[in-house]
Amino acid sequence: MNIYNHILQAKADGHKLLAVLIDPDKFELKNALQFIKKVNTSIITHIFVGGSTVNKNKTQELVEVVKMLTELPVVLFPGDITQISKDADAILFLSLLSGRNADYLIEKQVQAVPLLENTNLEVISTGYILIESGKETAVQRITKTLPIDRTDTEKIKHTAKAGELLGNKLIYLEAGSGAQYEIPLEVISSVKNTINIPLIVGGGIRNKTQIENAFLAGADLVVIGTAFEEDDHFFEHLIS
Repeated sequence: MNIYNHILQAKADGHKLLAVLIDPDKFELKNALQFIKKVNTSIITHIFVGGSTVNKNKTQELVEVVKMLTELPVVLFPGDITQISKDADAILFLSLLSGRNADYLIEKQVQAVPLLENTNLEVISTGYILIESGKETAVQRITKTLPIDRTDTEKIKHTAKAGELLGNKLIYLEAGSGAQYEIPLEVISSVKNTINIPLIVGGGIRNKTQIENAFLAGADLVVIGTAFEEDDHFFEHLIS
């Protein structure tokens, strides 16, 4: 499956996509079978794997297990080059557009090239925009960059458009892992009306109503993570 083309087709058809983000450092492999069973019977369409800080080899181990348990596409959402697994289906090739740390705008990407050349991963260029969410997030600590003020809609939408004009295939609005607040709906709508490429929204989304509101505001793909970490019964509300 060409994952990007599938996202494009879903956008064209108005079919909303939902990804669950698994952090290898927080996920117990012994729970994988039970967890993926829940995912497989839910409305989840993609599995994202990654985190801001992940111990070496944990991503590879997790991807190998997940791939044995599901037919859903497994997409890397890496915080660093150590989180590249050849066994995943695709990788979001992230550039942190909201920050001004060159390491996360281009340097990490340069370092990743020799690793990617030895894989068959589908590489999807993604403009990554961190939005202030009421608390300092792991992304902010690791990248040493400030998020964009959640009320500065103009700057957020202009940053997203700049990412599109630079050639990014996706725009990812992120409140951060464990965010206190999700991305404001007016921000999602404004960005959606500004760009022509698919829009991903994640961070701070903890219930089905928030998912539905993000979709209504214009998100093409919503990412959940902390929700399932804090609520073992979360997927019961997402049965297809």
